[in-house]
Amino acid sequence: MDFILEILKAVVYGVIEGITEWLPISSTGHMILAEQVLKFQFSDAFMEMFRVVIQLGAILAVVVLYFRKLWPFCVDNGQTVGFSRHIRWPVMHLWFKIIAACLPAAVLGILLDDWFDAHLYNSLTVATTLILYGVIFILIERRPRPPRTAKLSRITYRQAGIVGLWQVLSLVPGTSRSGATIIGGTLCGMSRPCASQFTFFLAIPVMLGASGLKLVKFFGDGNQLTGAEVAVLLVGCVVAFLVSMLAIRFLMDYVKRHTFTAFGWYRIALGIVVLAVWVVQAVFFKTPAPAA
Repeated sequence: MDFILEILKAVVYGVIEGITEWLPISSTGHMILAEQVLKFQFSDAFMEMFRVVIQLGAILAVVVLYFRKLWPFCVDNGQTVGFSRHIRWPVMHLWFKIIAACLPAAVLGILLDDWFDAHLYNSLTVATTLILYGVIFILIERRPRPPRTAKLSRITYRQAGIVGLWQVLSLVPGTSRSGATIIGGTLCGMSRPCASQFTFFLAIPVMLGASGLKLVKFFGDGNQLTGAEVAVLLVGCVVAFLVSMLAIRFLMDYVKRHTFTAFGWYRIALGIVVLAVWVVQAVFFKTPAPAA
């Protein structure tokens, strides 16, 4: 019975990850709320790893949905060919831009990953960033700029670099990686669909790197996975993959006809809820204040 309950919790976490990873509303904020209600009976080390590695399922959804746009060794009908026979150089250049945009966050993430977890993974930080970037979304949409770049192939290295710098801000929990990069993309002239797709593609190396780093640290500290933990991790990843397929399609359809204003208001409301939960815990349950 306990094992079934843990599996059901993994399903819920997978749904949360699959939806919130791609919509600009902060997966971390939702995870913090979920952890107040659905606590796994596993170690803190496993949970720290689980929060990140569950993203692998979400990554796979991007690869499946956009394989033809991402794989540079295909002819136009999608048939895979040999490396030396046909290379789609526009796709290769897109990958060069993706890597360039990922470098700043990758370097800082490797250097400061433990510091961010120790000092900023708390309700107060998440609530603050949820509200702050929610306001930014609303302000940007109230003074829209005509997009100059509507196609991925037209993204410049300068634009990729700007988005990469915005992605650095997403290292602070609650910012939302997709939220930060979409803001950066729209500010430097990308259309909403273009900025959203570029954000999806940036997630592949970022999440692979973050997941690999967490796994190395988890096993490097002498931890081992039990059978129950393996099952929970696999279920979470599979559910995150299936839900991500739907969430990505929804967002791409949504941004063709709507602004990001609704997400801004949602972030503000969620930030207030997270802040209220933290205040209640601090006042009534004497939860320690966040680390400085």
